[in-house]
Amino acid sequence: MAGERVLITGGASGLGEALALHYGANAAQVCIADINAEGAQAALKKITAAGGLAFFLPCDITRQEDVDKLASTIKERWGGLDILINNAGVATGGALEFEDIAQWQWVMDINVLGMVRMTQAFAPMMKAQDKASIINIASQAGITPISFMGSYNASKAAVVSFSETMHIELAKDNIQVSVVCPSFFPTKLDQGMRSTQPGVQELVAKLLKRSDITAAQVAQIIYQQAKAGQFMILTHKLGRQAYRLKRFLPTMSYMNMMKKKMAKFGPRA
Repeated sequence: MAGERVLITGGASGLGEALALHYGANAAQVCIADINAEGAQAALKKITAAGGLAFFLPCDITRQEDVDKLASTIKERWGGLDILINNAGVATGGALEFEDIAQWQWVMDINVLGMVRMTQAFAPMMKAQDKASIINIASQAGITPISFMGSYNASKAAVVSFSETMHIELAKDNIQVSVVCPSFFPTKLDQGMRSTQPGVQELVAKLLKRSDITAAQVAQIIYQQAKAGQFMILTHKLGRQAYRLKRFLPTMSYMNMMKKKMAKFGPRA
């Protein structure tokens, strides 16, 4: 079979679905791994309608047995993997006093450890090839965090750090690692988020709707820049500006600026 072999976790909706559609439209063979079977089937219909090749495998990335089964099935079906896109993730929100440890553990298990499980499971078969790529989906929140999203910010910062480590560590095996840090854009992220603080979900929904970029446009940027070998992929213009400010301003100047900007920011009950 021709075409790159691409595995996308969380490919049944949002950015994952947009990536599946984009890679499928560019002659890739796509496997959607997700816990949402209904959403995955809907995404498959869109891909095949556009002339792409795709199939679905159920997988909960918090369950090691699911991840191991996924890896063995991909090995049997494809014999290897060209591109692993660690996209599956969840959102959390709330001030410090509203986020209990259970919420922190939930978001870390999915956003961070889920990615680690997937990378550990698929790196061996990718190392056996001439070349391969891993694309980890983090967030702008992981590099320029804002208030009321402590656990989410921390999980995405961990994804950035993990990606930096893997970029260096796996280079000798000809595995290109990229990390994507998108800002807000229209998805259903707010609908599945966990928060016990009144007003947080509404705040996130408003931020998602304000974006001037779509999931399809974000997917196209990721596709192009990952193919070009870019490590850190910043999909939003304002996100790139914020990241540059943080990098080049003295630390306290940046922190004081953010404290002023965040003074009136927050959920309204």
